[in-house]
Amino acid sequence: MPHTALTPVFVGLRTGLHVLFAALAVLVIVRAVISPTENSVAAIVLTLGMIATYGVGAIKARTTGQNAHAVRLLWLAALTLEWVVLLWLTPEAAYLVFPLFFLYLHLLGPWWGAAAIVLATVTAICALGIHNGWSLAGVVGPLIGAGVALLIGLGYQALAREAEQRETLMRELLATRGQLAATEHESGVLAERARLAREIHDTVAQGLSSIQMLLHAAEKADPDRPGAEHIRLARETAANNLADARRFIRELTPPDLDDRGLGGALRRLANTRWAAQGLQVNVRVSDKLDLPMHVQTALLRIAQGAIANVIQHAHATTATITLAADHERLQFTIADDGEGFDPHLATVESRGHSDSFGLQAIRERAEQLGGSLTIDTYPGGGTQLTIELTLEQPT
Repeated sequence: MPHTALTPVFVGLRTGLHVLFAALAVLVIVRAVISPTENSVAAIVLTLGMIATYGVGAIKARTTGQNAHAVRLLWLAALTLEWVVLLWLTPEAAYLVFPLFFLYLHLLGPWWGAAAIVLATVTAICALGIHNGWSLAGVVGPLIGAGVALLIGLGYQALAREAEQRETLMRELLATRGQLAATEHESGVLAERARLAREIHDTVAQGLSSIQMLLHAAEKADPDRPGAEHIRLARETAANNLADARRFIRELTPPDLDDRGLGGALRRLANTRWAAQGLQVNVRVSDKLDLPMHVQTALLRIAQGAIANVIQHAHATTATITLAADHERLQFTIADDGEGFDPHLATVESRGHSDSFGLQAIRERAEQLGGSLTIDTYPGGGTQLTIELTLEQPT
């Protein structure tokens, strides 16, 4: 069993079961020595053999392999057979049925294990009745032991299932946290690249362009005056530096947007990646829109996340991406003809479910741009995501 927070509990229960079996076996041997009968020697030898069988089987039961389950069942059958023979030799062997109850439940499951407990309880009651005569204690004792063992065994199995579910949930949470960290890191890198590209474009590149234009005008105004060669050299140097600055801007621009813009990048994804996954995506984004690079990058990532959700969950055949913008406002819409969903239920589940992370990421990106996300959907009616934001005006 993999280590979990409940592993010490399981180890304690198993250790207690081993100690209980050993103590009851020693009790049978002590009774055979104190009150000897004609079957005492055989009972002692068989008890020692049963202890050896239990010890070997407890070690083998921890191994895994193709025949591991068959080995465990064979071990359980050998223990049961030895117990039945020992029960025929001495009535004290009836005590050993109690640890056997737990083995039946653990190795046979709840249904077959419960059936085995019933048969073992009837066997113990009959053996006590044959050896010591029928009495209320001889009937009630095994029945109470069977009931307690059944409750404890079922509780143990429920605890084990809960521990396994928690372990699975923990692995999913760790994986989701890793994906979130990677996404946040990627988003931060892209945002910083876009910011640097904007800064270089708005400061260095614009300044060099202005210097080049002024020097060119000065050169044309009086090409023969003294120092004209220096002006021409300064203009050429400014032109070369401007070309370098523009190259830096292109290198800092996200690869998906390089030389294509938002519309071209979305069409390329629609014709390659999304089409290969069985979704027809119609892109209605003009290539003439001049949007800031960080806005284009954010809208591209939003579209990628939204379409990924559509492909994974919506079972849609077509989707449409539309961008409408003027000088002040922008509206970015992603609609599909899929199954739709209950947005309120998705909001509740997003607190602990990794499948709803895509919507949360889209909402966060929209809020980082100073905009808002609207979800228009219902089960069976498709989904439309609309992002609205106000564009910053240059000063």
